[in-house]
Amino acid sequence: MKDAYHQARMEKACGLKRARMLLRVSSDRQLEADGDLGVQRQLVKEYAAKQKEWILDEKEYFEGSNSGYRDSVAERCVLQDALQDAKRKEYDILVAYKDDRIGRRMWEIGAYVMALKEYGVDIYTVKDGCISPEADDIMGQMILALRYGNAQKSSSDTGMRVKDTAQKLVQQGKFMGGAAPYGYKLELSGEISRHGRALKHLVVMPERAEIVKYIYDLSLHKEYGSAKIAKTLNEHEIYKYLAPRDFWKSGTITSILTNPIYAGHTAYKRRERVNGKKRRLSSEEWVTSLEANENIRIIDDDTWNRTQKKRRQRGDKYIKSLENKDTGVIRRNDGMLSLIDVLYCGYCGRKMTNGSKYNYWTIKGSGEKRTSKTAIYKCQEAWQGVLHEKTRQVRADQIEPIIFGVIAQYIGKLQEEEDIVQQIREKQNREIKRKKEELRKEKEIYENIRNKVMIMEEHIPDAMAGDYPLSLQELVTMIHRQKEQAQVQRDLVCRKETELEEENVSVRDRKSIKGKLPTWQDVFLNADTAVRRVLIGKLVERIDVKKTEITIRLKVSLDDFFPQSRTSDGFGVQKPGISF
Repeated sequence: MKDAYHQARMEKACGLKRARMLLRVSSDRQLEADGDLGVQRQLVKEYAAKQKEWILDEKEYFEGSNSGYRDSVAERCVLQDALQDAKRKEYDILVAYKDDRIGRRMWEIGAYVMALKEYGVDIYTVKDGCISPEADDIMGQMILALRYGNAQKSSSDTGMRVKDTAQKLVQQGKFMGGAAPYGYKLELSGEISRHGRALKHLVVMPERAEIVKYIYDLSLHKEYGSAKIAKTLNEHEIYKYLAPRDFWKSGTITSILTNPIYAGHTAYKRRERVNGKKRRLSSEEWVTSLEANENIRIIDDDTWNRTQKKRRQRGDKYIKSLENKDTGVIRRNDGMLSLIDVLYCGYCGRKMTNGSKYNYWTIKGSGEKRTSKTAIYKCQEAWQGVLHEKTRQVRADQIEPIIFGVIAQYIGKLQEEEDIVQQIREKQNREIKRKKEELRKEKEIYENIRNKVMIMEEHIPDAMAGDYPLSLQELVTMIHRQKEQAQVQRDLVCRKETELEEENVSVRDRKSIKGKLPTWQDVFLNADTAVRRVLIGKLVERIDVKKTEITIRLKVSLDDFFPQSRTSDGFGVQKPGISF
């Protein structure tokens, strides 16, 4: 560093200025031998050679695959290096091919140019010459701001055109490039782009597609979260070797469960950059293909839609909202107790919890150690020492067969009785119609706000030039307020869309359940605990257990079906002689 500083001092004493090149390309394709980088370097060298008072330094500042529009000055390490070298007085001129090589952010780039000027460094470009105004040249600084304001607007307009084109292509079912999602590979399609590039398309990999189906099955039917699915796959004898990066991780599972490509729909705008950082967008904001591509479909529409609903229901935002406070949702599907979500103490009303016991013993003679587990539901109130009537725990193997038998009876009667199903369907259809109308109105309000924002943003250059009734600051403030209002309205639209989707899924669930009713008893005989727990949650609201009585409250009243004594919204079953 000291040698560079002294060398610069000697050259300055001779009336020479040390110049350094700044080269930037925004894509990897421009790095190729015949790409933009080579052309930039040659043009800058030729320009510098014409300046008799310049000496072109061997050091150059190069920035590859970065955007001068999206990335802030603070995030661009090359600009920060050039600034630090200027502070150390290592050079006098920073020369680039065009002003947009420095950047395209109106306020930041202008400030950066003046920061270099403060350290004695002027910026020159092949196209425009010196673009660094003097510290006291107010008009020059205004022109500088306008220069990069126009550059920013140009990038914004180009970005909008690219996005609009991409959205149209995605809606037509085109895959917009990038790495192939898990379960697919890229193969040449035989098509050539306008730029002469060979285009590729997605092809399903059957072996990995089976894993994708298994992931959706665990999420939908066992209601496993992403972390537990990843753990299950990592423990699988075969699937653990087919992880995309050595191990299955929860983030990978979440990506698979939320990508509509698996339902045959290409998607765009699943993420966006805000203030230099990427964030996930809600599914309501995605742009997806209008028709599913059956050639790349792995998951059917019904499975996809129901999986998305279940995942939303397990989220904190759904659980904490007032309208969902009483909704039964499985947050973690662990353990061996199928009734853990719906079983309550019939004496104190407290929810029963896991009280399972482990037993250990040693076989005489061989010394072999053995262990077993007894599944038990326990009352939290009684277990904490509170005075309690009669029993405080119940064995799962004593009450579960009784409850499963009663629920099977309930389903059989529900299948036989068409009238109640029809009444429920008609009520749901009326509710769906009402929610659709509410959603239409809220979307209309949202679009009106967005249009206002777009119109105001188009007038920013006019405000900068003083040709608009409002000042630039006033206009920016109004845009900010409208965007905040748009965000609030968008959240409202999302809630309305979620409510409508839940109604639609509820109708599909009911049809699906009705179509599969004859296999209910087989499901309970053959299914594992996780599946049983999910099915119980669909049908049962609450079960109260006493020493000689079990009261089951179902989610649909059966008063018209069963003559025996029961509660107003369910039915009671007396089973004498049960030992707790």
